[in-house]
Amino acid sequence: MDQQQNLKKVALYIKKMPSLPTSVAKVLELSNDPNVSPADLNQVISLDPVLMGKVLKLINSAYYGLGQRITSLVRAIIMLGINTVKNLALSTAILSNLGSKTEMQVINMNGYWRHSLCVGVTAKLIAKKIGIPANQQESFFVAGLLHDIGKIPLNNTLSQEYLEVLALSDHERLSLHKSERRIIGFSHSDVGKLIAKSWKLSDDIHDAIAYHHRWEEYQGPHRLILLSVVAGNYFANSFEIGYSGNRFPELIDQALFDELNIDLYWLDSIEEQVNREIEKAKVFLKINE
Repeated sequence: MDQQQNLKKVALYIKKMPSLPTSVAKVLELSNDPNVSPADLNQVISLDPVLMGKVLKLINSAYYGLGQRITSLVRAIIMLGINTVKNLALSTAILSNLGSKTEMQVINMNGYWRHSLCVGVTAKLIAKKIGIPANQQESFFVAGLLHDIGKIPLNNTLSQEYLEVLALSDHERLSLHKSERRIIGFSHSDVGKLIAKSWKLSDDIHDAIAYHHRWEEYQGPHRLILLSVVAGNYFANSFEIGYSGNRFPELIDQALFDELNIDLYWLDSIEEQVNREIEKAKVFLKINE
């Protein structure tokens, strides 16, 4: 294992990744301003016809189920809320860069994205269950969708080493992130942090990516999003919805579910609902075809 050499390869891959479009960066900047108006966001998104088209496609999809066709972006922003539209713009941009066309060398791409969608959908359902306001729930979905984003550079730059990671995980029945550290010297969470910093993602998404295997250590302000992503990851692995390489996930301490104030029986009961929501959420991937 040459940790430094591996890290250089991954860092170079991330450096060469397309940056977020200027329009999306501006949307993220504006959304942090408490005085921003729907008209302000509309003005920025309208200047990027591709982004505007993708956002309108998402808004009119079954995922949001608005029940009427929306052709006015500013009306959509008013109906959905600034935070939701911000997350839509961010999701479309990231998936345009890393979406279904990415050639993953080891883990099947369809399985990877289905797992990611499952974690996002489950985290959002948990947010709704625990009373998170509707205009904040989309942040839970995006954090879940992107939690494993660090696996993409590992698969694409260190494919031989990643085969060894999976072999060790299978042989010793070891959680994937522990196997990554043994073989490569760092984990997909560490790589995900580099991507989050490169793209200047918001702190809540950064923290979910960075700490979803170390949630006990986290004392930051975005703990509910993090714990919901951890619970969503547990759900996806337990019900084997999608596949992201982790065949032997660690057991989750009951304290996590107590802190979220969700019942494990409730979590076990939502499989059918999650699968329905995943089918709706697939539009996030199809917008990039």
